[in-house]
Amino acid sequence: MSQRRMAEYAPYILQHLPDLRGREVLIVGDVGLDEYVLGPVRRISPEAPVPVVEVETEESRLGLAANVAQNVASLGGVASLIAVVGRDAAADSLRGLLRAAGVSADHLVVDADRPTTRKLRVMVQNHHIVRVDYEHRKFLSREAEDAVLAKVRERLTSAAAVIVQDYAKGVVSDRLVAEVVKMARAAGKRVLADPNPKTPLKTYRGIDVMTPNYDEAVALSGIGSDDLRRDPAFLDKIGHRLMEVCESQQMVLTLGKNGMRIFEGGIAGGSVVDLPTNAKAVFDVTGAGDTVIAALALAWGSGFTLPQACALANFAAGVVVGKVGCVPCPVPELVEAINDTLAHEHAR
Repeated sequence: MSQRRMAEYAPYILQHLPDLRGREVLIVGDVGLDEYVLGPVRRISPEAPVPVVEVETEESRLGLAANVAQNVASLGGVASLIAVVGRDAAADSLRGLLRAAGVSADHLVVDADRPTTRKLRVMVQNHHIVRVDYEHRKFLSREAEDAVLAKVRERLTSAAAVIVQDYAKGVVSDRLVAEVVKMARAAGKRVLADPNPKTPLKTYRGIDVMTPNYDEAVALSGIGSDDLRRDPAFLDKIGHRLMEVCESQQMVLTLGKNGMRIFEGGIAGGSVVDLPTNAKAVFDVTGAGDTVIAALALAWGSGFTLPQACALANFAAGVVVGKVGCVPCPVPELVEAINDTLAHEHAR
């Protein structure tokens, strides 16, 4: 295992950021609308012992796979979002937000039998008071799944990479992943997945690389005894287990404040690289995983090596965790973060 510094990758990333422009990434998965109600609390309700939030502002943002798509677009790529929405006002709002973010809404599949996923958060300053979810968690009908796969087939030729974004709302199934992997391999395209621990690990068989966080990786692997957690080689065993079941030669574990661990070359004789985190301040980790996989897929599909792509993703995640909610990483802020790291390195 080797420990690398983010500054080692910074010059290459700055030089090759223009290579990301115009590269298309397919994002297939669950999509949603994030809604925020914000205001102060000055009293307790006389009806029940609960705080009364005096609403000052309301916001709607792109959530779930839509946040991945807007991160691809904010980094200069072309995001083709293939997802399922209902025939409702939330879907109309989602389309408007996608257009504003520079993401086409033309590849959304409409299923009138299910609502568009919405997550309503009531917040006081940066603190959540309550979250209300509007969603229908069930697998797609065969007709809707076929429509999603037809969209993938239509866009695959022009794509640099494919992301399967799984939030366990019903889009990602064994059949969908198997068909996407089959089509991608035939077209010579890489498939990345942001997995969900509620989905069986075998569902992701054939994926080129996954980006689970620590808790997701432990849950997916099925290795969770206290003895193993005390084992210095615990993370390696987790990574190897994920690669074995997924039949993948690569794996990326995102470890929060501990950065990333990158596995390459398979289980036998492969390499392991640790990257530190690049976050300067952490206000909200919501959506950070979306930023990671968006940046990773875009960069890896643009000719970056996997560690170089992970370093770019690490820089981008460090930007978004300094903000509240699901937000994209603008290129100017990314460049500023990279230059700050270089300046700090030169001052050592």
